[in-house]
Amino acid sequence: MTDVLSVRGLKVAYGGIQAVKGIDLEVRAGELVTLIGANGAGKSTTLKAITGTQAWSGEIDYMGVSTRGQASFQLLVKGLAMVPEGRGVFARMTVTENLQMGAFVRNDTDGIRRDIDHMFGIFPRLKERARQLAGTLSGGEQQMLAMARSLMSQPKLLLLDEPSMGLSPIMVEKVFEVIRSVAERKVPMLLVEQNARLALEAADRAYVMESGLITLSGDAKSLLNDPKVREAYLGEAA
Repeated sequence: MTDVLSVRGLKVAYGGIQAVKGIDLEVRAGELVTLIGANGAGKSTTLKAITGTQAWSGEIDYMGVSTRGQASFQLLVKGLAMVPEGRGVFARMTVTENLQMGAFVRNDTDGIRRDIDHMFGIFPRLKERARQLAGTLSGGEQQMLAMARSLMSQPKLLLLDEPSMGLSPIMVEKVFEVIRSVAERKVPMLLVEQNARLALEAADRAYVMESGLITLSGDAKSLLNDPKVREAYLGEAA
């Protein structure tokens, strides 16, 4: 399989603190890959480096081309989209306007209109609130909107940073239902997620990150049954 994303020797430092200490990872065509680990492990920092919003050293190739020197909006134009931690919706815009903003890199008006209708089919609750300001939505609804907005850009690689954080169990299940649905369409994804069980159940491959290093990697279902992973991240005795 072709690597959509290839990361080699990635390092990120904040002042004198090394947050990411030289990691390797890849996402291949059609794959859902998850990156799990405790708070402060360096997972979100890794995503920021990949999207060009954080200074880094090492090698990051997207679609076979180095991302060095490319701004985040340039990467978005090339199909690299991210659902950020904390949702980041445009609070003073309506739900529909947020979806239109997600498609600002496109110029196929009819296609955009069809995709908005498609998003409303996936997220009926957003359709009910189409004219409502995004800032007045619940946390779960804002997460749905953030995901739908990213999908509107027709990504070739989708990064998701803690999509289930702070959501009710029902909303968490809805979010993962959408993630699985996108995976079935073979859109490559890199998922950072604290709910290790759901992430590993959904993913093809997985990486475990601890203190800025990748400590385990492999088939997601195999890691789901790994005693160390079960003890550290699934709350089960080894």
